[in-house]
Parts: sequence; C-alpha cells; structure tokens
Amino acid sequence: MGTFFSDVELKGNIDMALMNIECFSECLMRRITFKVILPNDANKKDNKNYDRPTKLLMLLHGYCCTDTDWIWNSQITCLAEKYNICVVLPNGENSFYLDGKATGRKYSTLVGEELPNYVINTFGLSKDKKDHYIGGFSMGGFGAIHAGIKYDKMYSKLFALSSALIPYELVDMQPGTHNGVANYEYFDLMFDGLDVLKESENHPEILVRNHLEKNIELPEIYMACGTEDFLLDFNRRFENFLTSNDVKHTYVEDSGSHDYGFWNKVIEPSVEWLLKDN
Repeated sequence: MGTFFSDVELKGNIDMALMNIECFSECLMRRITFKVILPNDANKKDNKNYDRPTKLLMLLHGYCCTDTDWIWNSQITCLAEKYNICVVLPNGENSFYLDGKATGRKYSTLVGEELPNYVINTFGLSKDKKDHYIGGFSMGGFGAIHAGIKYDKMYSKLFALSSALIPYELVDMQPGTHNGVANYEYFDLMFDGLDVLKESENHPEILVRNHLEKNIELPEIYMACGTEDFLLDFNRRFENFLTSNDVKHTYVEDSGSHDYGFWNKVIEPSVEWLLKDN
C-alpha cells in the first residue's frame, strides 16, 4: 500500500482522532479509502486500558453499507477511547469480504493481511497477535468469521453479530432465482461458484473443518444474534456445528431484530469479551 492522505477530525470532547485514509491497495488494484479511529493516550492515567498496548479491531460493515455505518449508528467511537482500541473501518462494498479469482477482488486478503499490516506499521501498533481482533455485523459478521479463521496468524479473537451465514441457503440456490436480497448470479460471483460451495473454504464449516484436521489453532469466537432476527436459524446452525466439533466459542441470544437496536445492545459486551483475560 502507498502513501496515505488523511483528514483528522476531533469529535467533541472525545480524546481521539477520526481519520479518513486514502491509499493504493494491491488487493483491489485501485485507490481506496477507509476510516481509522485512533485514541489519544494523553490524560488517561486513571484508565487501566492505557497501561497496555493499544489493541487493533478490524470492524466490518454489512451488506449495502459503507465504512461510515458504525460511526454514524453506534457508540464505537466512545468505546475506542474507553478501551484504548484502534478501530479500522474498511469499505468492503458488497463483497462478503471474500477473495475472487478476478484481478482486484481480494477482499478477504484486504481485511486479513493488507489493511491490518498497513495500520500496524503506519501507527506503530503492537505486532502481537493477541492484540488483534476482527468483528462485524450481518455480512460483516460473516466476514469476521471467515477472515478471523482464515488469517489465524493475524487475529486471536473475533466477534460476529447477526452473522449472514447464508452458505447454508446458497448451496441449494438455482440459476435465475432471487432470494430477496440478491440473485443467483451475484452470489455465484461473490462466493466463487455456488456449485462448489459445499466443498469450498468460503463456507465457514469447511474452513473450520480444515483447521481442525490440520490441528491449526482457531481464534476464540463470540457470536450474538437477536431472537427476532431473520438470520437466527443460520446462526444457531453454525453454533451447533461449533459445539459438536468442540470449538471454543461463546454464543448469546437476546431479544432484538436485524438492526442497530440489537447491535448497539451487544457491541460493548462484545468488546469487553475481546479484552477479557487479555
């Protein structure tokens, strides 16, 4: 990645910087922009979170959203300051944060390697895996599960809220159909072939199984989903899969739908879980 340009805005009395960074991405083969929330450790002597290195959280947005969604709709800015976390907000477009074969479509590599390494090196953050996390909601929850597991050398923990674990549905989708969100052709492109998805690492179950078969350590996993969420059954199915395979994880259900009413209820507990024993 190349030289960056940033607009730094101090938000009210919050002692942190919100940066809009523009740089060249080799993964997407074009200039991209992403947001970084960076706490200022000045005058934080009474906050124990500033007695340790700043943590890195790659925070992913959902389908039809952008890198500003978390900023506008949640308290993530305040949480970044409270817990001394550098929050990176990429623009994953509608990619499901997966790599494609075509040039300029490496979204998984973007959030799993390129962006975290760039931010770590640019801002002098800890290079220790235990200080690196990834999380997200909906499509971003799926992306956090996928990238968090695939890039196990980068991330030690992940949280996934109302995750769009739709490969369970997509494996039976037929050409020319539409599931109410997008058509077959879109999903076929994003998931690099629905006809092979049952055996592909773009299916989280296959990714987990491959790690288990190779005795590769999995990141710790935290999942939360609302009991009125249309994705609840998919989240329960994946949680049952993790349980049956003795994968260490935490699963939470609470009242709520697929919206920021629920995500704002669970975001701080998710962050606290990331920092527990770490």
